[in-house]
Amino acid sequence: MATTTVSARERDKDIALTIQVWKEESSHVAYAPELDISSCGKTASQAKARLRESVTLFIEETARMGTLEEILAEAGFEQRGRTYRQRPILAREKMRLTLPAV
Repeated sequence: MATTTVSARERDKDIALTIQVWKEESSHVAYAPELDISSCGKTASQAKARLRESVTLFIEETARMGTLEEILAEAGFEQRGRTYRQRPILAREKMRLTLPAV
């Protein structure tokens, strides 16, 4: 997993998002879990570039609508100066479950 910074043009504030990339058949998928936004491309680089564009458009549109602050708060971000940071995660662990036989 990588972290990237996307800058919304309005007021030049920054936000750092996690980017997950994986391959699905002949496509690559790039996903920003904090905002639940994904995109795809023929290569990992293309998928990440398209994700950056999608996230930027999402941020610009929600800022224009006046809902950006609310959406970022719901996604677990808090503003510190000109940067939005995700609130500290208290625990991160994996859970293993047994699936029922089908």
